[in-house]
Amino acid sequence: MKNTILFLTLLFTSLLSAQTMAFTVVELKAKDFSEAKVLEDFDKLFDGVELMNGTIVLESIETGSTLGNTHRLAWIYPLGGEMMAENAVDPLKSQVFWAKMGNYIEEWGPVHHGRILSWQPTKNEEMKLVHIWDVKAKDPIAFKKGHDNILNSFKQDFKDRLVGFGTYDINKPNGATHWVLVSGIDEEDHLMLLDKLQNDSKFNGLIQSRGETEEVSDFAVKHLRVIMN
Repeated sequence: MKNTILFLTLLFTSLLSAQTMAFTVVELKAKDFSEAKVLEDFDKLFDGVELMNGTIVLESIETGSTLGNTHRLAWIYPLGGEMMAENAVDPLKSQVFWAKMGNYIEEWGPVHHGRILSWQPTKNEEMKLVHIWDVKAKDPIAFKKGHDNILNSFKQDFKDRLVGFGTYDINKPNGATHWVLVSGIDEEDHLMLLDKLQNDSKFNGLIQSRGETEEVSDFAVKHLRVIMN
């Protein structure tokens, strides 16, 4: 199983091309003590599967799930392109996998679709906890410009961290239009970063430059499995 760091590098390379990357995320509530079985069957389903261009991610929701969901499945793919060949996944194995999921999943949650507009990868394998903010941005152009300016102005603070930004376009969670994510080592690492940045007048000015913005929610996830080409 290729690791998350390779996934981040691949995705960043894809984003450097002219082709926009999109994603589909589905949330789910796994039954108690079922995660190990889900991972085992996930590995069996995708063993030997080769993707043409894209990534499949299974992640746990570590904290902040307002709906009580425990995990997420994400498909990342190039708009207008193919993620995998039609016969990449054995139909029988797929049928068995989804049948078993019925035993492990208590409830399926919402599905969201969107695009990835900015991505800074990380090679630091300690940065495993990803903090995600869902926001409503009144001026999307100003918001993206502000996000890019923050990243460029505080390069040292974001060094070795995964930083991403994009849109929610279909079934926006609680009306959120955009999402922003930053990786860290653990909760304390995230708090130390926030404390440093929020006590910097330049950072606060750049936050304001994004225009009128409402924070809808925030949560943290951890990647458990990553399938990519």
